[in-house]
Amino acid sequence: MARKQPQRSRGVKVLKAVSSPLRLQILNLLFDKNALAYTELMTELKMNPSRDAGRFAYHLKFMLKAGLVEADVETKKYFLTDLGKMVLDVADRVEKKAVKSNSMLVRTSHSTFEEFDVNKITNSLIKEGKVPADLAQKTAKETEKRLVKSKTRYITAPLIRELANSILVEKGYEEYRHKLTRVGMPIHEVNALIESKEAISDSNQIINKAGQVVLSEYTLLNIFPRDIADAHLSGAIYIDGLGTWVLKPTEVFHDLCYFYQYGIKPGNPKQVYIHPPQDFKSALSIIFNILLHSSRETYLTQTFKCFNVFIAPFVKINEASEIKENLRLFILNLNQHIDATLGIELVFSKSVAEKTAIGPMGKVCGKYGDYLKESQLVASLILEILREECALKPLLNPKFVLRINKETLSNEKALSILKNAHDIASKCGLLYFANLTKIENENSALSSSGIKLSTDITGEWETDTLRNGCLGCVTINLPRIALECEKDKNKFIGLTKERFELAARALSIKSNALKQFGKTSVPFLMQKNSGDTYFRLENCSRIINFAGLLEAVEIQTEKPINSEEGHRFIEEIIDSLLLFKQKICRRYGKRLYPAIISNRNAAERLAQLDIEKYGVAKIKFLGTRDKPYYSTLRRIQIKLAQPLVAPPGTVEMTKTLKGLNVGGSLDVFELDGDGFTPETLLDFTMRVIENQASEFFTYNRTISYCSNCNQNWVGTTHKCPSCSSMSGLTTFDRFSST
Repeated sequence: MARKQPQRSRGVKVLKAVSSPLRLQILNLLFDKNALAYTELMTELKMNPSRDAGRFAYHLKFMLKAGLVEADVETKKYFLTDLGKMVLDVADRVEKKAVKSNSMLVRTSHSTFEEFDVNKITNSLIKEGKVPADLAQKTAKETEKRLVKSKTRYITAPLIRELANSILVEKGYEEYRHKLTRVGMPIHEVNALIESKEAISDSNQIINKAGQVVLSEYTLLNIFPRDIADAHLSGAIYIDGLGTWVLKPTEVFHDLCYFYQYGIKPGNPKQVYIHPPQDFKSALSIIFNILLHSSRETYLTQTFKCFNVFIAPFVKINEASEIKENLRLFILNLNQHIDATLGIELVFSKSVAEKTAIGPMGKVCGKYGDYLKESQLVASLILEILREECALKPLLNPKFVLRINKETLSNEKALSILKNAHDIASKCGLLYFANLTKIENENSALSSSGIKLSTDITGEWETDTLRNGCLGCVTINLPRIALECEKDKNKFIGLTKERFELAARALSIKSNALKQFGKTSVPFLMQKNSGDTYFRLENCSRIINFAGLLEAVEIQTEKPINSEEGHRFIEEIIDSLLLFKQKICRRYGKRLYPAIISNRNAAERLAQLDIEKYGVAKIKFLGTRDKPYYSTLRRIQIKLAQPLVAPPGTVEMTKTLKGLNVGGSLDVFELDGDGFTPETLLDFTMRVIENQASEFFTYNRTISYCSNCNQNWVGTTHKCPSCSSMSGLTTFDRFSST
């Protein structure tokens, strides 16, 4: 009994220590301020040193004897002991129990009500923000004080988080606040989204868009370092697909042979295994399934190189009418359900012809060179279907790429197919033409976006162009650089290199994220057969796109882009960039490519931000003041003449820009008027190819479609020429803001 007496005596002293409001106030001050000197304590308590010194000394001495406070001999400051902190915590709990009837209710993020608990704030700060325990406790306690002072009985978890974050900012802990920021959308923006036109046509678009907004904020706050996030927010660069940046590649180039051989494995337990196809109909069905599964795991585009070649072993020439109807249904289903891109190979290059053909049930059936007639039949039937369907309404998806190589130009049947393609192009545009007549480009893969994959890694076209794609795309704002450097060429080059490396780092972060999370975020693409992973993530290109080259050259040189000064300036920039790219490729990826490809979102956002920053008078842009945008591709007006002619300097500019087109390019030849015939357009294409005026191009038509009478007309019209309707008109222009 005698031995326990001192413990009880000390316990009594501890309880007596907190029985005084002044002593409790001193404990709270030391908790908030870490440590305070004798005079600092008196000042904080607003006590008079001459009048209150004795009373203050008595209370401080009492707490020292009770072991709640200790003094640092060197700094002559007082601080709380662990016992002091514990006693303070107990005192807080007792006080809350005493006023339980007035406790605050919190609406949590799990849609439940809970009583306010300051410890949950502390734990959240430590767990989510990696805030040190002492700082977390102080921040939580200060948050509680402010909430109590507000006398509110109903609060939300986001309000508590915002208040705790503001306290961290006040104390100078910006880095912790950054980690704890809540991502989401304001109520006003959610209302606007729900009331938008998209909500009426497809509610899933609204759900997806809201989800992408949240993931975009998460990526900017938690994935990117501050300089990359700030560069995107300020408009120095544009990171495309922020909402899927750490989850999906931007584009995928598929290999049909892989699935014709192995079938389709289920991506999750709810899906079933799809066997290798037995006939033409099931071969199309498996393609649709590939696109359907991959559309969930791809941000933008999917492309099938050699589409008609790889499906040729399933074709029987004597069933052409049945094949056509199956193809029609396939194309219309894609148009209805999937934004897909299909590449049509008109004739074989030698390497494709020599590839082992995979036929029904995944069996080897000779070489693909044995199926030339069948592959050309598929190409012809697809073009027939396009012509028939587009006579009523433009068929914008899927997008078809026609590959033109030397064999195409020497094959009579292929030339006939090519002429039919130009019949469609002269009426409604739509088709894309790849100029692959140069030996180094013969086996390249191209998508309708302009992304290009060459045989530049192993030299093997299957390894380098199939089962990989484009990892992501970051666009650099060139007019912003021109405005910042104030006509100093060296500064322009330096800033461009800085932004180039910034973009390369952003792409490297995406690559690392997909390597880490790919098995869960893209399980279909990462499936394996015989130990062979389908998607070759390491072979994907990383695109650094350039927006506003036209405008930047005019700002920098005060001359048009086609002028001698413009060409010289572009050449210097490209030479410097290519040398710089070689230096940083080892660090940021072997397929780090510059490109000039269409990006509507980047074109509009970057121009708008520059106008807000510098004023409309200082900015050169395309479009209108209400809807400005920068150029992100070449749009070339074709004059209606015999023969058709492109503006002077087109070929020269193509050669000048060659260094920026390594990762891809797209030239748009604008057709204005009704006088373009398939023959004149084909002749123009032949001269483009002969002069190497473009590697990848399309003809663009503006089409007006009337849903009331189901007819379309070339150009823009405000009233249907057939039924005089104004409400049923829709204008189709694939490149309206680029």
